Amino acid sequence: MKLSLDTLSERERRLVTIGGVAAVVLLLLGVLLPLDRSVSRAEERVGQKQADLAWMQSVTPELANAGPVTARPATQDSLIVVVDRSAREAGLGGSLTSSEPNGPGGLRVRLEKAPFDILIGWVARLSEQHGVRVESATIDNAGAPGIVNAGLVLRTQ
Repeated sequence: MKLSLDTLSERERRLVTIGGVAAVVLLLLGVLLPLDRSVSRAEERVGQKQADLAWMQSVTPELANAGPVTARPATQDSLIVVVDRSAREAGLGGSLTSSEPNGPGGLRVRLEKAPFDILIGWVARLSEQHGVRVESATIDNAGAPGIVNAGLVLRTQ
């Protein structure tokens, strides 16, 4: 390297030196600084996640002592009556095509061309208000976006 610099004219040596300095500056600005920023952001995220974990660990005993919350049926009506009434209240009465018993405390329900958002809200209300859980579900697209065909097996808790 020394021999090749000695063979260059003064102007060329200055140009090579400036080019080398520029390459080092570009390396610092183009690679190392973005990498440093990325590491700083990752450290901040890790710190936030550690704080979240500490909070979760602090409330775990309180939540464990609360025990599981199970909804009690609001009425003594049969599951088929509860499902039919709540489906009509939710606006799914026209979509409810069949419901048949499925063992003790179970009901197999079929809905056709039901709005997905309404279906999910209905199932959540059944669980919260009547203690009905979904044992299994099959949900397929019914053509239009957000419209589904669903087969549910519901069971009282």
